[in-house]
Amino acid sequence: MASPLYMDAEIRPNRSLSERGFIVLIGIVTLANCLSAAVFLAMGAVLVPFFLGFDVLAVIVAFLVSFSAAKRIERVQVSASEIRVTHETPKWTRLVWESPTAFTRVRVETEDERTVALKLALSGREAEVAAALSPRERADFAKALERAIWRAKRERS
Repeated sequence: MASPLYMDAEIRPNRSLSERGFIVLIGIVTLANCLSAAVFLAMGAVLVPFFLGFDVLAVIVAFLVSFSAAKRIERVQVSASEIRVTHETPKWTRLVWESPTAFTRVRVETEDERTVALKLALSGREAEVAAALSPRERADFAKALERAIWRAKRERS
């Protein structure tokens, strides 16, 4: 993109649990499962502690997957010549959408006055953008994206 950018938005998923919160939560889950395992061992149920251990392991794996997904960034760039959407992580960048600004439309899907999807459309192709945002944030982003495309198209004429 050699021409000036009318929009260079970076969308990151929101994760409310910090690393310290994760450690505290896993500690509480582990403690609860250890206490439960002690009760079941006292009753003679020898296999139950193994399943409780798998439970703790499953919670840890689920959170690690969630934390790795939180590192994914969606970047939306609008210039006078093109619109680009890329997904980025610390290790790679993947181009998801590229189209000429002049012919790209923004399509907003609403349901009960909530913005449920925001898509870029061109010649029968569509790409969803801003999926990590809340419905209100998505609606605001749609307005900003339409405004950026309008300003970019205006430069061309």
